[in-house]
Amino acid sequence: MTSHSTKAAGRSSKAARRSDKKTTKTARAAIKKTSKSARRPTREAARPASAIRAPSIAPQPALKTSGLIMRTPSPPVQPAGHGIKIVAHKYQVGETVYFTSPTFGRAAASGSYTVVKLLPSEGDDYQYRIKSSGEAFERVAKESQLDRV
Repeated sequence: MTSHSTKAAGRSSKAARRSDKKTTKTARAAIKKTSKSARRPTREAARPASAIRAPSIAPQPALKTSGLIMRTPSPPVQPAGHGIKIVAHKYQVGETVYFTSPTFGRAAASGSYTVVKLLPSEGDDYQYRIKSSGEAFERVAKESQLDRV
């Protein structure tokens, strides 16, 4: 046997081994593809508009509770009026009140003022924006500093 013929024989066996490897690789790839497609559903073709139906609102059959999450209606909500006492402002907009200035801090002119605006409470006292006819500006006063005229 010549060296040329042994090389050709070696090549043919190598080629045969390569083709065996290729077929096993393609077989593995095919198995992978089929297992993936079995796990993941294929997309359906787009349905015509006549085939699309609105979802029905039929009651669902009872499901076994083992391992499933059950959805229940939310708990009832308490009305806001129970136990919480809501107090409104004592004076209304446009009402004339007597303002007594505090003894500490800035000295303000005590006298009659008109309620211009109702303000939210600061602590326990509601606040009011008041204005005197003799002054060009408005003041903020607490409800405890005001009296009816």
